[in-house]
Amino acid sequence: MKARVNDGCISCGACVAACPEVFRFNDDGIAEAYADVAPEYESTATEARDDCPVSVIDIEG
Repeated sequence: MKARVNDGCISCGACVAACPEVFRFNDDGIAEAYADVAPEYESTATEARDDCPVSVIDIEG
């Protein structure tokens, strides 16, 4: 599966806290998905998407 953080991230850190195996902050302080969503992280990646207060995370695949 692939995750993507779209424009509009407010850098709240919810996704990074929920699933640091997939999400991190880039050099500009904006969250990014830096790794594919491995099967063992599907639930925490989905939690990260659902907890995003501005709903800018997509998970596909």
